[in-house]
Amino acid sequence: MRIRSGSHLVRFIFTAVLLSLFIACAVNPVTGKRELMLLSEADEIQLGKTTDAQIVQTYGVYDNAKLTAYISDLGMRLAKLSHRPNLPYEFKVMDTPVINAFAVPGGYVYITRGILAYLNSEAELAGVMGHEIGHITARHSAKQYSKAQLAQLGLGLGMMLSEDFRKYAGLAQFGVGLLFLKFSRDNERQSDELGVEYSSKAGYDARQMANFFVTLERMQPSGGSSGLPEWFSTHPNPADRVATIKKLAVSWQQKLGKKKYVLARNRYLKKINGLVFGEDPRQGYTEGGMFYHPTLRFRFPVPAGWKLNNTPSQVQIISPDEKAAIIFTLQGSTTPEEAATRFARESKAIVNSRKALRVNGFPAVQMISDITTDEGQLRAMSYFIKKGNTAYVFHGFSEVDLFPNYASNFSQTMGQFRKLSDPKKINVKPDRLRIKKTVKGGTLKQVLLSFGVAQESLETLALINGKQLTDKIAPNTLL
Repeated sequence: MRIRSGSHLVRFIFTAVLLSLFIACAVNPVTGKRELMLLSEADEIQLGKTTDAQIVQTYGVYDNAKLTAYISDLGMRLAKLSHRPNLPYEFKVMDTPVINAFAVPGGYVYITRGILAYLNSEAELAGVMGHEIGHITARHSAKQYSKAQLAQLGLGLGMMLSEDFRKYAGLAQFGVGLLFLKFSRDNERQSDELGVEYSSKAGYDARQMANFFVTLERMQPSGGSSGLPEWFSTHPNPADRVATIKKLAVSWQQKLGKKKYVLARNRYLKKINGLVFGEDPRQGYTEGGMFYHPTLRFRFPVPAGWKLNNTPSQVQIISPDEKAAIIFTLQGSTTPEEAATRFARESKAIVNSRKALRVNGFPAVQMISDITTDEGQLRAMSYFIKKGNTAYVFHGFSEVDLFPNYASNFSQTMGQFRKLSDPKKINVKPDRLRIKKTVKGGTLKQVLLSFGVAQESLETLALINGKQLTDKIAPNTLL
């Protein structure tokens, strides 16, 4: 019996190996070469759908139908000229100020409103979108997924914070975000090449794509924003990128033989007129060490020195040493008791203490529990607070032995959740981009000052316009 069972096992393993080799023998649509691939095209599409739902839920789609239609139309024109024109492509503008664009397998491409603010022509936009389509057509994410599967690592959805913070990614109930795999520099070079190819074939001056990378380089010393990973976090910068892109663009223009290539600067700038710039305070903002949400009318303090990341689905507050975090979410229409019980059940937490209390007039439950993850045990302090018809939930967590170091931070933040009634904090509005036409010529600095721009904002506006303050600006120029 043992021998026969062993034979079945050997045959099973042999069959599984043959099957994996068969699946792995896939031809890359861009290079035409055979390569490791454990995902079929149907698998890619399904993975894309699943990931898309998580991205939309976590980060939100920018509410501007005309802008979305414009982006989608351009994206579809580029996609039809790509190596995989038959994928069910979808193009979305994400409601975040972070400067990034990214793609997931199956045809899903995302452009943040943050990156739109720093692009200055339709040609630049086409180059960036062509680059992201290139990641899909060359199956870069799918290949990384396949390698991870073979290494028995899985895709590892749930990691957005630092490498040291990876232990917390296993807490699926906290929804700490999506892991956007970092591409290699070879992947980036290939996507640059494909971005130039696709945008050139669509009739755009692909040399303009290099302008955006010049702007990114100028921004690097100033540090990054929180939220979605910024461009260089997920797109390593290949050497001589700008010169290479320009050379590739000239080569494609000569190959295609068209007399004129489109820039469409004014058309693009008119499309982004009124775009929300920076954080949208209507979705929550931090001021003077306090987090305010004017729409939902609540506030709570943020521990000094802790980093806050606000997304549509949750607020993440990270300690300076990244060894503790507070996650704030909404649980919908439920009681604090039901929310606490549900959390304990779904996280399989060992409850150390649980008590009913009131937080500034609101009924609440406080719970301290231990949660087992792949990286070991975490201790969590949780507050479940009922305001109106909604349960507001805080989870503060760290490693068990470090918990006493952060418990006071947790309790002070959670215990000071209050109703927001100050009209000045409620009636806030976001900053928006406004497109203006110059009357007189001059340097960019002179023109901006003539528009009433403050001295401290000059460099920022120069970056937004992709120019230097000393650049000459002609009359009747849109800025």
